[in-house]
Amino acid sequence: MANAPSFEETQGLRDAMVERQIRGRGISDERLLNSMRQVPRHMFVDEDLRHRAYDDSALPIAAGQTISQPYIVARMIAAAEIGPQDRVLEVGLGSGYAAAVMSRMSAQVFAIDRIPELVERAREILAELGYDNIKVCTGDGTSGWPEMAPFDVIVASAGAPQVPPALLSELAPGGRLVIPVGDEGLQRLLLVRRVGPDAFEESELEPVRFVPLIGEHGWSADPGA
Repeated sequence: MANAPSFEETQGLRDAMVERQIRGRGISDERLLNSMRQVPRHMFVDEDLRHRAYDDSALPIAAGQTISQPYIVARMIAAAEIGPQDRVLEVGLGSGYAAAVMSRMSAQVFAIDRIPELVERAREILAELGYDNIKVCTGDGTSGWPEMAPFDVIVASAGAPQVPPALLSELAPGGRLVIPVGDEGLQRLLLVRRVGPDAFEESELEPVRFVPLIGEHGWSADPGA
């Protein structure tokens, strides 16, 4: 990380990303826009891709995963309507970038990923940046994080074949779940809101493409299974 450009050196790139890619596409939540101006996305990508960190595209990270396009990160977070006192669960920590953005908007973020390599790297970056209201762990995100539930917001950063029941059960009253659902190539981004003890309202946002959400209540890690 010693070769990373400074926060100040990249501020103009973040400002341009927010104005062109985020606000320019109709997202106007100032708390979200300010958070994306603050979080240095280049710290969450490999050194040889840092020159593309603020591009309008997803980028590869370790273990065959991706860091999502900035607009998609913003779209999901905006749909979740995160408040300053909210407790947030992210399923699919990945690079740690989305968790970092949400941490600037909420009381606490809990993030889980099945790939230890990604969890350890994200933990190091988040600690270096001083983002101390994020707790991360390795595990099966399709089962959520029951020990830390309930959550006001759950954001799943990988595509599931259906909405995992465990995630619904971990939503607080009035809680919001944002999750891509569909096949392994194309999904629909859904917003699910808990409106009663056993009642949920679902709305469809837009088509998206995410890596598969693998786990007991998602896709199998073995393609032949």
